[in-house]
Amino acid sequence: MKVAVIGATHAGVFSAKQIKAEHPDAVIDVFEKNDTVSFLSCGIALWIGDHVSSPSKMFYESPESMAKQGIAMHMGTEVTEADLEKKHLVYKDLASGMETAADYDKIVITTGSKAIKPNLPGIHSDRVFDSKNWQNANDLKKVTPEIKSAIVIGAGYIGAELAEQLSVNDKQVTLIDGLDRVLAKNTSEEFSSVFQAEYEKHGVQLALGQMVQSFEETNDGIKVKTDKGEYEADIAILGIGFLPNTGLFKGQVDMLPNGAIETNQYMETSVSGVFAAGDSATVFYNPTQKYDYIPLATNAVRQGVLVGKNIAHPTVAYQGTQATSAVELYDLAYAATGLTAESAAMKDVDAESVTIEEDYRPDFMLSTTPVKASLTWEKKTRRIVGGAFMSKHDISQAANVVSLAIENKMTIDQLAMTDFFFQPNFGQPINYVSSVAMAAAAKASK
Repeated sequence: MKVAVIGATHAGVFSAKQIKAEHPDAVIDVFEKNDTVSFLSCGIALWIGDHVSSPSKMFYESPESMAKQGIAMHMGTEVTEADLEKKHLVYKDLASGMETAADYDKIVITTGSKAIKPNLPGIHSDRVFDSKNWQNANDLKKVTPEIKSAIVIGAGYIGAELAEQLSVNDKQVTLIDGLDRVLAKNTSEEFSSVFQAEYEKHGVQLALGQMVQSFEETNDGIKVKTDKGEYEADIAILGIGFLPNTGLFKGQVDMLPNGAIETNQYMETSVSGVFAAGDSATVFYNPTQKYDYIPLATNAVRQGVLVGKNIAHPTVAYQGTQATSAVELYDLAYAATGLTAESAAMKDVDAESVTIEEDYRPDFMLSTTPVKASLTWEKKTRRIVGGAFMSKHDISQAANVVSLAIENKMTIDQLAMTDFFFQPNFGQPINYVSSVAMAAAAKASK
């Protein structure tokens, strides 16, 4: 079996490794435009903030390691033509310009995503930085020690983390977003308001509900003009979001309107023998029971593994995702899974939510701290569709608990009566996950 993997993204790396594990005799060619693989871009803000022990550890694989595993790595190589039906590729060595054609038994599309970069005046200035790949990370790491101010555009997870790390390192920061609150697509208002207060406490200027119109270089920096004002700083950083990088395959496979490639539960596209995974593909979103586009490394890794398990025959079905994620800003941890009441309404899920706040362990302990917990459920069925937690205590595993509940279609009533241990060092007699589920059941029954 001869397999081409287009793109050494998270999904590409795990696809190739799993294919080799399942089929040791398979001939696997991986094509990658860059000279690195498996960069953990979620660590860019942490690196800028000096929280990374070594940048080399921001890669969990290398071309050399993969080659030792028997995978042919074509680095600095771009696939320029693809006939998916015929499994025919043309690829170019970017250093020499030499083009080669080859035929395959299977093709795996793991081309990832591309940063959204609107065609605005001045956006290609050297003082406007992207925050997507290894090169972007290096560029930012070089410039940030020298600057005194920065404008961050986009208040999703990436922009929020960048703004926080720059602010705690004594930079004057302006955070711009088109929506009216930070992390608006990730949190409900009761959580984002807490973060907004922290940004303001740390001197971050919030320019929310504003659309950027242009960039203009000044004598010593950059001016960003929005529909509501003008802001100046030494640099601007883009963290607007991502789109699937699938233009090469347009018209050949079924896609969502945004270009995300649709797959079945075995990661196979509408063309037999062609698979897709990661940021280039759709996911089955369990809270809505529909396919969606949710670019997360966790989704990419699992989908890549499934490609390897299903490359020869349909074997292991995709269990779907809850889009479980987390962020820590100003020592406040936030972890969430599934839908908020607001996002449920946007996706036509008739849902309700409840929020509680209580100390994570008994007050007789010498120390404890509050946890804010939220649960969202479908009104008709009482099926859990989302949960969120915030605290200075580590609440990350609570989101994983609710994620598992969503995947298994548990109701708020079932979660309320699920057995969780009690020990004063770790929690209350009624764990806060149980407490919020009980509050949800009580509210739903009124």
